[in-house]
Amino acid sequence: MHLFYIPDISSDMQLLPPEESAHCIKVLRLKKGDTIYLTDGKGGLHKTSIILDHPKKCVIKIIESQQAVGKRDFNIHLAVAPTKNINRFEWFLEKATEMGIDEITPILCTHSERKILKPERLNKVITAAMKQSLKAYHPKLNDITSFDKFVRMAECDQKFIAYCSESYKNQLKDKYTKGKNVIVLIGPEGDFSPVEVETANKNGYQPISLGPSRLRTETAAIVACHTVNLVNG
Repeated sequence: MHLFYIPDISSDMQLLPPEESAHCIKVLRLKKGDTIYLTDGKGGLHKTSIILDHPKKCVIKIIESQQAVGKRDFNIHLAVAPTKNINRFEWFLEKATEMGIDEITPILCTHSERKILKPERLNKVITAAMKQSLKAYHPKLNDITSFDKFVRMAECDQKFIAYCSESYKNQLKDKYTKGKNVIVLIGPEGDFSPVEVETANKNGYQPISLGPSRLRTETAAIVACHTVNLVNG
């Protein structure tokens, strides 16, 4: 099954973007009459047939459609401090997309080492992972936001902050309730500051642990994503 992505699908006849056309015709060597699948990243999954096998402007026709494919009854939103090494943050985006995540917000913290991101590049990583894992929903990547602004504005059923402290022993797997929408805050390599933890607590975030090991930022984010998905079965 070959999956391609067009965010706005308005008719049965679709023109693949140049990059997607090249991948379809030159890399995969697909021909006129071959079947490929198309998603809008909003739950729509369309079975299509190649009408014009041009490497720069491949034309396809939708022959069968499904909606809300893979829709879940819970929402995972991770707010993560971007890593100094951008490759590690991209790895997190890729793996979280493969596992199942709905929304990501990069956050600026007191101890943050990276303050600038390239959203276009990061969204390409997410798109590639969505197609590779055959998902019909494209996770939303928000603009980078200050920690204080995020914790004061974000609303959700359950909100947690992962904090490396001997004082907090509650595990995410024990505190999270199956089927609930959830936000988990993941800090930078230097962790959240005590002031940030206090601010989060005042805004309804419960401190939790992700296990006995001290995890790197991207590993902690993956563990949080996997834990929520695992609890939901």
